[in-house]
Amino acid sequence: MNEPVTSESYAAQIRRLADLTARVHAQRAEAHAWYEQQCAAARRAVDEAQAQLDAAERELVDAREEQERVDAEANRLWQELRARIGGSRRTGGPPAPAPDASGDPTVLLAGVRDLLRRTGQPGDLPGSVNPLLALCGIGAALVAYALGSAARAAGDRYGGDLAVALPVLALVVTLLGPLAGLVPAKVLADRRHALLGPRPVAVVLVAGLVTTILSLVLAR
Repeated sequence: MNEPVTSESYAAQIRRLADLTARVHAQRAEAHAWYEQQCAAARRAVDEAQAQLDAAERELVDAREEQERVDAEANRLWQELRARIGGSRRTGGPPAPAPDASGDPTVLLAGVRDLLRRTGQPGDLPGSVNPLLALCGIGAALVAYALGSAARAAGDRYGGDLAVALPVLALVVTLLGPLAGLVPAKVLADRRHALLGPRPVAVVLVAGLVTTILSLVLAR
């Protein structure tokens, strides 16, 4: 038969049971707190990941829009370049970006636009065409002098009022000869996509004036 439990032993067992119960409650509370902390950390991680995903999606949309703008501007600049150099259909589309290309594409496109703008502006005729400009002045002066001589000869031939008017007209035509040389000089400049600046004009006028003066002096 079992021996009866004394009151002192029973009280010790109760205290031990209470202590174990308290320890279980403490461990359970600690486990619950740890679980809540882990859930909160997981929720924060999910929120941060979602925020990063949203930011990445926005960056992707912005990058695609930027790419479309860059491609459209590159195509426009390429078409402008083809129009200037007279490219044919065989020229194809714009070249692909270089594999090692770096930097802001908008800055590079701005540089291309500036280059096209500067190359599209006609410059002055080079000094190597000065002989041609001089020939324009000389030729125009000789033609004008020949027309003036013909007018004077016609005045002498027909007499009357023409004998007075035609020599005056001949002098005017002869003096306008150097200015007439600017017409072929302008054609030459247009063919070379250049401006007929002060220097080319001076070359034409000086050559024409010298030719006109020599023609008048030698004709006396």
